[in-house]
Amino acid sequence: MALINDELQPPWVLAGGHRQTLWRKFISKPQLRRQRRRVELADGDFLDLDWLKPDTTQNNLPDTPAKDTLVLLVHGLAGSSESPYILNMQQSLAQIGMNSAALNLRSCSGEPNRLAKSYYSGCSDDVEQVVAQLLDGENTVERVIAVGYSLGANVLVKWLAETRFSNQVVCGVSVSNPLRLDVCCASMDKGIPFWYGRYFLQQLCRDLEEKYHLFQEKGDSEGLAQLDALGNWRKARTLWEFDDWVTAPMHGFDSARDYYQRCSSRQFIAGVKVPLLILHAADDPIIPPGVLPAKDEVPANVHIKLSPSGGHVGFIDRRQKDWLEQQLIAFIRLAQGGVLV
Repeated sequence: MALINDELQPPWVLAGGHRQTLWRKFISKPQLRRQRRRVELADGDFLDLDWLKPDTTQNNLPDTPAKDTLVLLVHGLAGSSESPYILNMQQSLAQIGMNSAALNLRSCSGEPNRLAKSYYSGCSDDVEQVVAQLLDGENTVERVIAVGYSLGANVLVKWLAETRFSNQVVCGVSVSNPLRLDVCCASMDKGIPFWYGRYFLQQLCRDLEEKYHLFQEKGDSEGLAQLDALGNWRKARTLWEFDDWVTAPMHGFDSARDYYQRCSSRQFIAGVKVPLLILHAADDPIIPPGVLPAKDEVPANVHIKLSPSGGHVGFIDRRQKDWLEQQLIAFIRLAQGGVLV
């Protein structure tokens, strides 16, 4: 693991988890020429992928060990393929000649999804359907590398433990994974983390309100009935309440606690069969470091890197603007080269 032992050195103006977190959100985003592809799901809904292929006409691209490998990236809560961490990672991958596709979870691609249900921290079946179509022989994809951020990391770790395609997955990467959903949601009920929780809650309620109005305009009586059955979700004051009133019943769980217990990805780590990097910051203002498993709890193929600083999907270094991306790429190169078990 020598290639990824470089410790983050944040600039003094970005010292602390809150500054790191907020700066990542407002960092400049590269303009990428991506191709959108739609994946139809078994339940009649859809997901959109934004593909980026390297410019093979450039002579300075390094050789890559697997031209038929696709890096699949999954964003976090209230994010999309337009999130800065997604765009910067796709740019870095293209620079080393690797293909990537950013998955937009349901309703996150700029177009509302067709059904009442949305995305959530356990929607690994959606990822499985996407990967199944990627590997169906029509896309020239034979192997997949999975990279997830925040909620997307939770989804991907769960998926890695469940997928029937383990033999075609090179490795997985988990960045700022909540791991214990109950602990993380409870931590956002008070103090400074409350304002992060408030932001996420407002985004979720806004999205649900937009879907409600869309169903009204379309005359979708079935969709409206499903949303009306949730009760007065507009009165939710915390993420826990929203998940109790909306997320849990909409996706087949008895309660928020049942949802958190069944979907928290920490319990799935031991079942992951491929090399997995878990990158986390000790000063993450949203996710307490106590959610991380101890080293003796994880199999040898799982590598935990706990950075003293970096915030939540921040990791801004004073020496190297793409520190985060280079850490992930170093791990991917090791996995591709067979260095990792």
